[in-house]
This record gives sequence, C-alpha cells and structure tokens, in this order.
Amino acid sequence: MPESKSPFFRAWYYFRNGWSLYFAFIFAAINTLVVTYYLAIDKIPFLLDFFPSFGHYVAVTIFLGVPILVIIGFVHFKRSPAYRSEATIGFEVNPYMRRNLINSEINLELNLMILNLLSKLSNNEKLNEDELNKIQESRNILNNFIDKRSIKNDKDLEYLKKLIDK
Repeated sequence: MPESKSPFFRAWYYFRNGWSLYFAFIFAAINTLVVTYYLAIDKIPFLLDFFPSFGHYVAVTIFLGVPILVIIGFVHFKRSPAYRSEATIGFEVNPYMRRNLINSEINLELNLMILNLLSKLSNNEKLNEDELNKIQESRNILNNFIDKRSIKNDKDLEYLKKLIDK
C-alpha cells in the first residue's frame, strides 16, 4: 500500500482526473464545435448548404465524429505500439504496478517448479542431486532478491527489464 494517505494529495489526484477526463473534455468539445462553426463554416457560403444551422453541424459532427474517434481509439489501444509503450512506461515509473507484475512472474516460475517436483514425487521418484541443487539455488536467488528489493529501489525494475529481454 502507499506510504501516505494525505487528504490533500488524494483530493488533488481526484480533481485532476475530474478536470481532465470530464470537464476539460466536454469544454474542449463544445469549444471546438462553436469555433469551427462560427469562424469557418458560417463564413463559407457553400458549407452553409451542408450545415444550415449550428444544430445541424453538431448532429453531423457527432454522427460522423464519434464513430471515427472510436476507431482511432481502438487502433491506439489494439493495433499501434503507442499503448504498449504507455503501459511499459507505467510499469517502469509505478513501483506498485511493477511489484505486482514481478510477484506474479515469480509465482508462475515457482508454481511450475513445484508442479514438476510434485509430479516427480507422485510417481515415487526420488529427487536427484541436480534437482536438489536447483531448488537450493532458486531459494538463494529469491532470498537474495527479497532481501535487496524495496519499493524505493530499482531491483524490481531490473528484474522487469530481464523479463522484457527474454
């Protein structure tokens, strides 16, 4: 969990989200519609044939603009490298997100090792020296990693970069 629950910074965070996601978005959309209509369309006579009133302009813009912007948003998230870069940066700069990812990766590795050992033991097979050494080596690596890592240092980031390079 975060170290500080400062009411001021929590309120500041909520304010910025409310401003950027809702107020600024709506204000910018209305501003763009008004400015483009009254400074461009209203001054060009042949465009008035397509948009006889501001209401017609708003309706056509919404009818065409919303689907186009949805497609652009879809491409941004699903088809372009832009969102993957944003997500990677989020993990690089947010130690809590990074910690969750690293912990789940370590758990996957450990679970796979445990499943292999359980499978072998359930078949009444003994563990050989190499397997015992690998268990001890994994334990030492994890103990060393856990002892050195903290939310404030870059040990998780180093581990994340190793995962990305794999």
